[in-house]
Amino acid sequence: MSTDRTKELGTKPIGTLLLEYAVPAIIAMTASSIYNMVDSIFIGQGVGPMAIAGLAITFPLMNLSAAFGAMVGVGTATMISVRLGQKNRDDAQLFFGNSVTLNVVLGVVFMVVCLAALDPILRFFGASPQTLPYAREYMQWILYGNVFTHLYFGLNAVLRSAGHPRTAMMATILTVAVNTVLDPLFIYGLHLGIRGAAIATVIAQCVALGWQLWIFSRPTEVVHFRRDTFRLRARTVAGTLSIGLSPFLMNACSCLVVLLINRGMVEYGGDLAVGAYGIDNRVLFFFAMVVMGFNQGMQPIAGYNYGAALHHRVREVLYRTIAYATAVMTTGFVVCELWAEHIVGAFTTDPELIAIAARGMRIDMALFPIIGFQMVTGNFFQSIGQAGKSIYLSLTRQLIFLVPALLVLPRFFGLDGVWLSLPVSDALASINAAVLLALQVREFKAAGLDTGTPATLAATTPTAATPTATHGRQFAPLRLPRRIRYFAASRVAPYIPLFSVFQHTGRNDADDAPANGQHT
Repeated sequence: MSTDRTKELGTKPIGTLLLEYAVPAIIAMTASSIYNMVDSIFIGQGVGPMAIAGLAITFPLMNLSAAFGAMVGVGTATMISVRLGQKNRDDAQLFFGNSVTLNVVLGVVFMVVCLAALDPILRFFGASPQTLPYAREYMQWILYGNVFTHLYFGLNAVLRSAGHPRTAMMATILTVAVNTVLDPLFIYGLHLGIRGAAIATVIAQCVALGWQLWIFSRPTEVVHFRRDTFRLRARTVAGTLSIGLSPFLMNACSCLVVLLINRGMVEYGGDLAVGAYGIDNRVLFFFAMVVMGFNQGMQPIAGYNYGAALHHRVREVLYRTIAYATAVMTTGFVVCELWAEHIVGAFTTDPELIAIAARGMRIDMALFPIIGFQMVTGNFFQSIGQAGKSIYLSLTRQLIFLVPALLVLPRFFGLDGVWLSLPVSDALASINAAVLLALQVREFKAAGLDTGTPATLAATTPTAATPTATHGRQFAPLRLPRRIRYFAASRVAPYIPLFSVFQHTGRNDADDAPANGQHT
């Protein structure tokens, strides 16, 4: 791929560019989600309702595996986008080579550790004597292929960042197609049961991985395999992991959340309730995948233009993505509220399981229209390299809001309380995201975003000092002693991003900063 392919990220109209990058990602993500649903349908119809429950038990462990993969994949993709925007191809190449090594190392370590203690882990995640055999049989084979899974998802993220969104889409579609063919063959034809579904998944990912390896072996690619880039370098690894820490924490929190949900389902509804959550999660994940497709389309555009200091284009791609995401989630809300029983019925014929899952789906989707905004906001901060804010949003939604809700609401509402905790946390997280995004937009405006005037990266980084108001007026909440504002901006804001509002207090604050870095 020539460098002209990446230059279009800073010149082509945003609306056209977003669709060009997002549509392939959406097709890929929805195809992957459809595969997950088809996989569950084959397991539910071909093995039974307890197998569906056993599959749901594996979700926390699979989320944890995905957390390590996302930490490397998303971190690498973001750094490559920013470096290409800065015209620094050597650094982009180095991030790519190090990501391959990191994926292999983390994949092997995760596989060995989990296989050594698989049964205790699954019991901790809520497996009962009835569901443990299914969960163990499925997860063993998934872990055997863990290295290939990490490499497959990591290289797909790099393909998008390097200007190959359609190729990344085709790799995912190839995986889905192979898996869809192998699933019924292994489950029904070879009578392998739930194990057959896991083996089909691993084989499908290996097929797509082989194609990706061939693509990146070509020297004409903007980033490609080079022997001198595989050796891990501290600065490169730290840059990758610092950006990837946000999706890692998001997936790690998902692991904790699904653990609590599964245990709550077992306590208040039994194994069938766990299976109901597994079904609902597959359906809701489909709509979330569409939004994630838009996020993936936004990521290279926002990252490149932020690196090139084209901030008016950054805001435009953000607002367009939010609008598309809200439309998708609203559609999901309407469909699932109206036809919940019909949707669940595709996964199982068990009437009790259908009733539990349909009721849970309606509660779970109650505030679905606002989730798209929250998802886009978190991904946006990650895309422009502001990892602290992205991490903060991830933690507040899944840890600070959702975990307490899961611990408290079921005590009052039983099984409905487990379902209800999800929309409650979504509402609180969306308010939090709106506040943080408003502060970021104010930073962009201060950097000349509205007029499209040149701005520097330093003007919008969390540590930069920018004016707080136009025409000499200061933002009212910031009328505090300068030393207090300095402390809040320099010591607190890196850990609690809402305090970044104190970074807008003007240049004179630096004059009052304690000398030699000493505290007052």
